[in-house]
Amino acid sequence: MGKDTKISWCDATWNPVTGCTKVSAGCRNCYSEALDKRFHRDGPYVPWTVAAQRKAGVPAIHLHPERLPAPFHWEKPRRIFVNSMSDLFHEDVPFEFIDKVFAVMALAHQHVFQVLSKRPERMLEYMVQAHVSDLLSKDLETYLKWPLPNVWIGVSVENQRNLPRLKVLARVPAKVRFISAEPLLSALDINPFFYMCNGCGETPCACQGLTIQQVIVGGESGPGYRPLE
Repeated sequence: MGKDTKISWCDATWNPVTGCTKVSAGCRNCYSEALDKRFHRDGPYVPWTVAAQRKAGVPAIHLHPERLPAPFHWEKPRRIFVNSMSDLFHEDVPFEFIDKVFAVMALAHQHVFQVLSKRPERMLEYMVQAHVSDLLSKDLETYLKWPLPNVWIGVSVENQRNLPRLKVLARVPAKVRFISAEPLLSALDINPFFYMCNGCGETPCACQGLTIQQVIVGGESGPGYRPLE
């Protein structure tokens, strides 16, 4: 299994979308923004705040349709982090483009795709409408089962204040749900939301509570990092 990223919980990253804006405390020292500032691959660097981007007259989001076919060229199965440099469910990403991302994930069924967001409400809106069904072709129909079995859905929860994101995640159709507590900024009690599925095999899960199959925990690094206690 090839690995082309230093991120420990995946084998590869795939960025059909880049650019973002900050929504909560965990965004303050965003590593993706630091990389954007260093390399500014999509034009002059502008801070990842709504005010700065409006002042500069540049969009928060850059869509890269030319990157959509990348997973088709990776023959060996990989765990792929989708949009390490953005948020697929950012409000400036059209649902029509998200359709294309999900269509690729459906067809590249040899891979596991890990989709992580700080915007669970928009994620829920998309997932319950299942827009990707509008793209059905004979090839896609062969692999399309909703929710896609090879797509893991997760939310970032960096502190207790943002724990309500898990209430939304519980309503999102997904075969596998996960939490990223990275950077973990304070004690986090997920017990009220945590329940390991007993293998009921139903979709949505018939077990009581929210099923979580993975929890990622980590701290910040780099200048100005906030220590992880």
